[in-house]
Amino acid sequence: MIHIGNLIEKEFRRQERSVSWLAKKLFCERTNIYDIFKRQSIDTEMLLRISEALHHDFFQYYRYSLEKETSDGATRPEPGEKSRKDDSERQ
Repeated sequence: MIHIGNLIEKEFRRQERSVSWLAKKLFCERTNIYDIFKRQSIDTEMLLRISEALHHDFFQYYRYSLEKETSDGATRPEPGEKSRKDDSERQ
């Protein structure tokens, strides 16, 4: 199961942004940002706003999860990971 708050926090930290910066972008209080990081699920409108602020498509994790469930058994790399095929093509 996807814990979207953890994924948001991970990307947020990777970008080395401040909580105040994200709070201003989302027009909310700093404490709300910490609450977002704890959420397992989130409203789609809020997820869109966060995706735009961080320039990161957080919806991809849900698409990947759906594709994985409906796939014919083929393994796919998780979002943000390179496939083995990509690495072998470079050699």
